Amino acid sequence: MKVLRNMAYLLVAIVLTSSSLWAADSSKPVQVYILLGQSNMLGFGKTKGEGEGTLGHAVKTKKLYPYLVDAAGNWTTRDDVRFVRVMNEKQFNNEWMTISGNIGPEIGIGHFVGEAEDAPVMILKSCIGNRSLGWDLLPPGSPRYKVGDVECPGYKETVKSKKDKTIVPFVAGGDCLQWYAGKQYDSDIAAAKKVLANLGEYYPGATKYEVAGFFWWQGDKDFRNSAHAAKYEENLINLIAALRKDFDAPNAKFVAATLGQTDKATKSGTLGTIFDAIMAIDGESGKYPAHKGKVASVYSHPLSKGGSSSGHYSKHAETYMNVGEGMGKAMADLLKK
Repeated sequence: MKVLRNMAYLLVAIVLTSSSLWAADSSKPVQVYILLGQSNMLGFGKTKGEGEGTLGHAVKTKKLYPYLVDAAGNWTTRDDVRFVRVMNEKQFNNEWMTISGNIGPEIGIGHFVGEAEDAPVMILKSCIGNRSLGWDLLPPGSPRYKVGDVECPGYKETVKSKKDKTIVPFVAGGDCLQWYAGKQYDSDIAAAKKVLANLGEYYPGATKYEVAGFFWWQGDKDFRNSAHAAKYEENLINLIAALRKDFDAPNAKFVAATLGQTDKATKSGTLGTIFDAIMAIDGESGKYPAHKGKVASVYSHPLSKGGSSSGHYSKHAETYMNVGEGMGKAMADLLKK
C-alpha cells in the first residue's frame, strides 16, 4: 500500500516539476482553502540544515518532493497559489507558495490543490497551538453538555472562576473568566474573514473569491480531557456546519487528518476516541450519507515519521509534507465528485 502511495505521489511530482501550467485563469474567483486546528496545523517542520528530519535533507539527499526545487536546486515558487497565514491579530505570511521557513501541511496541500484547480488558489491558514475543540474551538450553536459528572460550557459560556465551576453566560468585562467556549473559533474565523475582506492585498489583482474547502488537523488537546474526547465527533459535525455557514459556503469540502501517532491497529483510550471520530465523518464510512463526496478523512499514521503530536512529530519535515500531500490529494479527489 505504501509503495502504491509513493508511486501516486511520484506521478504528481513529475507533473508538477515538468509542468509550465502554474498559471491560473485569472477571470475565475480565487478558490480559498482555509486551514484550521492547533499546533499540528500550525507547523513545526524543519527546513534548514542537511540532517535527517530537515526538508533540505529530504529533497537533496533522499530526492523526495522533487517539485519543490528547480533545475538549479532553488526552492520553486507557485504563481497560482497564494499562501497567507494569520494568528489572531498577527500576519505571518502573504506570499506566493514557496519554502520560506518552518513548514506545516500547507505545502503539500497547496501543490496538490493548485494542480487540481484551474482557478487561482489561496491557502489561508488561521490557527494557534494548544486549543481544544471541546472548549476553545467549540463552534457556534453548540449547547452546554455533560459527560458523566463533568459539565462543560456551551458556546459563549464560561465558568465563574477556576475554583467556582458554575457555568454562566460570558459577559465581556464581567467577573467571570475572560475566556469562553468558542473564543478561539471566533478569533480564527474573524482573522480569516479580515483577509478575505481585503482580498486584493493578499491576492494581487483578485476581486472575487469562493471558499471552496476546509482542512482540519487537531485533536491533541482534546484527548487529554475525557469529556472533550467523548464529544469530539459531535463537535466535528457541528464544526463543519458552522464553517460552511460562517463563510457562506454550503458546498465547501472538508478534509480532516488523524493524529500521526495513532495506529488504527492498536488505538485505545481517548486517543482512540479521537481517531474513531475523525474516521467516522469520512463520506465513505457510510455513517453520514450527506458527507459522501464532500468530507474525507486522512489516516496519518503511515505518513508520520515518528514522534507524536504533543512533541510536534520531532519537527520532522517529512511528516508535515506527507500529511499535507495526503490531505491535498484527498481534497483533489473530492473536487472530482
